[in-house]
Amino acid sequence: MILMTSRPALLLALLLACGAAIAQNSEAPPKPMRPVLVDRILAVVNREVITQFELNERVQRALRELSARRTPLPSREEIERQMLERMIVDKVQLQYAKETGLQIDDLQLDAAINRLAEGNRLSLAEFRRALERDAIPFDKFREEVRNEIIIARLREREVDNKISVAENEITNLLEEQQGIGDALAEYNIAHIVVQVPEQARPEQLERQRARAEEALRRLQTGGDFAQIAAAYSDAPDAMQGGIMGWRGQDRLPELFAGELAKLRPGHLSGILRSPAGFHILKLIEKRGAGAPFMVQQTRLRHILVRASEVVSDEDAKRKLLQLRERIVNGADFGELARQHSDDGSAARGGELGWIYPGDTVPEFERAFTELPLKQVSEPVKTPFGWHLLQVLERRTADASTERKRLEARKALRERKSDEAYQEWLRQLRDRAYVEYRLEDR
Repeated sequence: MILMTSRPALLLALLLACGAAIAQNSEAPPKPMRPVLVDRILAVVNREVITQFELNERVQRALRELSARRTPLPSREEIERQMLERMIVDKVQLQYAKETGLQIDDLQLDAAINRLAEGNRLSLAEFRRALERDAIPFDKFREEVRNEIIIARLREREVDNKISVAENEITNLLEEQQGIGDALAEYNIAHIVVQVPEQARPEQLERQRARAEEALRRLQTGGDFAQIAAAYSDAPDAMQGGIMGWRGQDRLPELFAGELAKLRPGHLSGILRSPAGFHILKLIEKRGAGAPFMVQQTRLRHILVRASEVVSDEDAKRKLLQLRERIVNGADFGELARQHSDDGSAARGGELGWIYPGDTVPEFERAFTELPLKQVSEPVKTPFGWHLLQVLERRTADASTERKRLEARKALRERKSDEAYQEWLRQLRDRAYVEYRLEDR
């Protein structure tokens, strides 16, 4: 039993021991203590912080990715600046998502990670081991995937779902297509974006313009585009060398489409000014008009369970999990659809026939687009209820006139969405409180 008097006695003993140790070493001069840096705050974003350790982790991963693609590496200072700004923008979006109740549950997250593993032709265990070989802790990777999904869903909710396309816009685009042979040119593009804050002061505008001009000068004197994009671009694809990939002319902002039409493969644009900032384009390849207007169709089937006054949302989801387990263990999907689906397709074994892009709600389309052939999805939530999906076939087909209008609508939505998202993101970033503490480094 420890008595109440033991604590002072213990402290006295410690002090005597320390005094004896000091006396023994009094002849030797004391060695100066060198401070050891553990971590420090680099930026405050609203009420959260970004630390040196977090930045170092992201920078090291970006450097590994650039090295794997054999991209010449920008300076450490340049890549740190780019990555810190990316982390600030991500944090602002995640904070807004949390404030507005947007979450991704573990079931959705597990399904996404399984798709990533399948996309790499690995089992989940093999995928986990591959991450650990690259010094990426699996739990940390899960949270990063969760954050990426949250940001994608946030964009859908705040931007994509608010985009509208008028019928006359579709007609004008189709007439434009017909005028160049019923198909548009496609461009394989890389780009650099130097963003400008909303309501930027003149000195801010000139500083960003100077950065864009410096990037262009380096490109024109033989600099590697991927390296310079990683060092200067504020776009999300900067660490991928600024590669946008193949884009149809109808899916590009008019500012880009007009400039690309004048370029030859391998050539650079000048500096283009948009409300988002300053842009530099590089045309990598071009493929022209003349090909049929092709779209991908998907043949699939589903089982729908609707929530109701007697079936809760959780009960509907649980029922589908039980049905999925039966199918995975050998039960016939079509037969279970006939018995349990609340959809009109139940009599056909849940078959919906050939689906074109845009025929279904975004959550449903995203799920079947990502689903490998013949596999059964996890339960998918849409405004109609909970679904199990199975993709039976995929094919590419020439679009009818009606389908051409549908594709034109989709192209216009994508074009407007890209522009609207950049503007929304800029406004969200400008409203945030951001305090840099780089001078403390």
